Amino acid sequence: MFDIGFSELCVVGLVSLIVIGPEKLPKIARIAGFWLGKTQHTVAKIKAEIKEELDAEELRSAINAQIADEELSHISKDINLAAESLNRSAESMALTDNPVDKN
Repeated sequence: MFDIGFSELCVVGLVSLIVIGPEKLPKIARIAGFWLGKTQHTVAKIKAEIKEELDAEELRSAINAQIADEELSHISKDINLAAESLNRSAESMALTDNPVDKN
């Protein structure tokens, strides 16, 4: 998260020991740790919620795509059935319209 090395942490600790004092430093460190943990927990919850929403959106789009594919499949079958029916009607009309040669 932060790019802080051990030497930088030692400098921060030494400065805070001088500024705050040895009596109050443990209490302030405890409070700072509490709020840092609470912040990290909140950030983790927000990240999880965002990931969950993105996963739900992906699932919705996949379901919609599948429904569209099924609808196209049904339409294609209906068109094929209609074409076959038209072909049969045209063939039967062609057979009835052609007079038989009588010699």
